[in-house]
Amino acid sequence: MRRKLSARWFSPLFALFMSVLMSFAMSALITLVNLGPTPDFFARWLLYAFPSAWAMAFPIALFVVPVVRRGVARFVEH
Repeated sequence: MRRKLSARWFSPLFALFMSVLMSFAMSALITLVNLGPTPDFFARWLLYAFPSAWAMAFPIALFVVPVVRRGVARFVEH
């Protein structure tokens, strides 16, 4: 049986996973729109665009996730 982390890690891990997935997808699309399918697309995306996007996305997600969670809780029954 696998051991799980305590519940206090939920928000930081959620922010980590969400920021990686969102910045990965969005930086790919934005890089493709701006550059087109160039031969160096993957290098520019994975070496420059994605790390830059994730560096911004993770700290923002750390602060935004709890705020959004509280906001949504106002509209949803518990």
